[in-house]
Parts: sequence; structure tokens; C-alpha cells
Amino acid sequence: MGINSKPVVFAALSAVVILVGTVVTVFVPLFMPSTQPVSSFVKPYTAIELEGRDIYIREGCNNCHTQTVRPLRTEVLRYGEYSKGEEFAYDRPFLWGSRRTGPDLNRVGGKYPDSWHYKHMQSPQSMFELSNMPPYGWLASNKLDTSVSFRKTSIQRFGYTEDQVKQQIADYKTRVTAQDYDSKETRDLVTPANLRGDLTEMDAIIAYMQKLGRDVKSMGAGQ
Repeated sequence: MGINSKPVVFAALSAVVILVGTVVTVFVPLFMPSTQPVSSFVKPYTAIELEGRDIYIREGCNNCHTQTVRPLRTEVLRYGEYSKGEEFAYDRPFLWGSRRTGPDLNRVGGKYPDSWHYKHMQSPQSMFELSNMPPYGWLASNKLDTSVSFRKTSIQRFGYTEDQVKQQIADYKTRVTAQDYDSKETRDLVTPANLRGDLTEMDAIIAYMQKLGRDVKSMGAGQ
């Protein structure tokens, strides 16, 4: 009697073959260097950028905005260089998304000055009359909590020391609260007077958006 006449044995052997095939074709490649591209141009998020990313996720921004430019002519013309695997090396979780209620943001970093983002977060309709994005001006009224920033960067394995994280926070605070900050006037308009000397959640989410796609530009310049 052949194996075909033994349905239980045949089913068991089939399951084993399928399981082995799945492990070999799906899970093994996950740990191969060729499937985990890296680039010296792609840098981990700073503590402030990571805080901003967490706020971005918390507010559900990824439900309306994708962060992946497909290699299609129309997308490249509209959003810029198509997305590369290595630029997501520090994204946990990925925020590629599938819906574009709003535009893709994977190349928004450096496209507009900080002042534009402060105005847009305060009132999207003041920038685009037909925008259906809700206002997020209240983020400027929330002082940024950085008490666990070092722990977050450690869990993400960004390699920063606690002193480096503290310095990143201090440096960004100095930048946005400085008298010569190029977006000071706009920031002061949306930020309550008692918080203008501190970091706010709006500062952090803008720092995160200004990071998006910035490393790719460096990659292009370095080629």
C-alpha cells in the first residue's frame, strides 16, 4: 500500500513539508543581511523626533497619511524619490499605511519651514481651504513629557547614552526657544505664553515630520 492510501500519514507529511517550506522561504530570509539593508546615511531618530513619532501614532495620523512612495512615475513626480528599504531601519512599527485621506508624508522633511507646520497644525484650513484634517493646535498647550525618553531610545536600540539623550533634548529646547529661531514669531502665536520657554508636543511632532525623508536626500547627495 502506498502513502496515498494512508490519509492521516499523508496529511501529516504534507503539513511537515509545508511547514519546512514556510520556514525556509519566509522566516529564514528575515535574518539574512540581504533582507535587512542598512545605510550609513540613515540615522536613528533623536529623542525628540521619537517623542514626536509617538505623538503622531497616538493621534492616529497614520490612519490618513501613508509613509511610502511607490516606484511609480506619478508618485515620484508628486512626492519625490521612491521609498528605499534601508530608510525604515529604525521604524518600529512601520508606518507605511494604505490610505491617503491626506498626502503621503515620507518626503515631507525639509519641504516646508517649521513656521509652516506650526500654522498648519494650528489650522489646516488656513493653509488649504478644502482640507478635512482636524486642527491640532492644542498640542502646543501640552508640555512635552521627556521623563522616559531615554528608556524609549534604549528599547529601540538606538545606541544613545542617557547623557546624549539629555543633550538632544536640551539642544532642541534651546533651538526652538531661542530669540533668533527663524520660526519664533509663528511658534509664539500658537504656543501659550507660559510654555514658550518649554518644549511642547507640537514642537516634537514637527521635529518628527522634519526628519521624514531627510536622510534619503543625504543618500542622494552622497552618491
